[in-house]
Amino acid sequence: MSLVSLVKIPLNTDDPLKQAIAQALSLIDYTFDKNVHKVVIKPNLCYYWDATTGQTTSPQFVGSLIDLIRGQIHPDVDIAIIESDASAMRCKYAFRMLGYTKLAEEKHVRLVNLTEDQATNTNVHCGTNSYDFMVPKTIQEAELKINIAHIKYTVNPIKLTCGLKNIFGCNPAQKKFKYHNDLGNVIVALNKVMPFDLTLVDSNIAAGVQPRRMGLVMASQDPVALDSAAAKIAWLDPAKIPYFKTAEQEGIGKRTYILRGEPLESFRAIYPKPPFNMKLKKQLKRTLVTVGLGKRMGLE
Repeated sequence: MSLVSLVKIPLNTDDPLKQAIAQALSLIDYTFDKNVHKVVIKPNLCYYWDATTGQTTSPQFVGSLIDLIRGQIHPDVDIAIIESDASAMRCKYAFRMLGYTKLAEEKHVRLVNLTEDQATNTNVHCGTNSYDFMVPKTIQEAELKINIAHIKYTVNPIKLTCGLKNIFGCNPAQKKFKYHNDLGNVIVALNKVMPFDLTLVDSNIAAGVQPRRMGLVMASQDPVALDSAAAKIAWLDPAKIPYFKTAEQEGIGKRTYILRGEPLESFRAIYPKPPFNMKLKKQLKRTLVTVGLGKRMGLE
């Protein structure tokens, strides 16, 4: 079984996020390889929502991770923050609006729009299906790949978006809605063709109609195990999320895990329960379809 850590972000310390990330990594017995020269960090920048909504990764979280990496590997290690254009989002705007342009300047890291990156066509199988994806050069060349996800409900059949789903954003294709009819298998296929070394969860703020402070950091080298634990925090049954089983069958990870750190139930008690949240999202979906935006956003 894989190790999954749950850490409460401390209060009244000089760098609470850096301390929480370091503790989360220590609990899963993870240490950075000091011979690494190139690192990529994939935050969750699904749209233009500020991190205070709980919908996107906080630039402060990424900044603390960068400081930790440079302190433990080397001050001059090359770090790239990566994201790709989507059907309803452009990186050039998201990077600036969500604080990543400023972060890149302060921390001397690169911002890479994977949609504009050089890429190699790669075929990958998932079950009986076969897919062709363009794999960006920046990801291919990275020696350490870190995925920073959020725990969020979704109205489509996958039910939960967390570590596995965040790799969907590594697909450089802009019109990603074309994959939504087969989203679970596509997510698994992308994780096969672009495996990441480490998955973190930035859930300082839980998304909802009224975002709540959770103060949670999670870590695992197994995205399937991490997502299975995250599903329980989000009041979902991981056994009823089909693409978790597919991911396990395809060798990406295990659905069984060993928890270290804070009790899962303490975070589950804070996380917004799905019925109310999902009802509002379904109402939003119907509204978007009614006004003609549903197809554009991949909701039809």
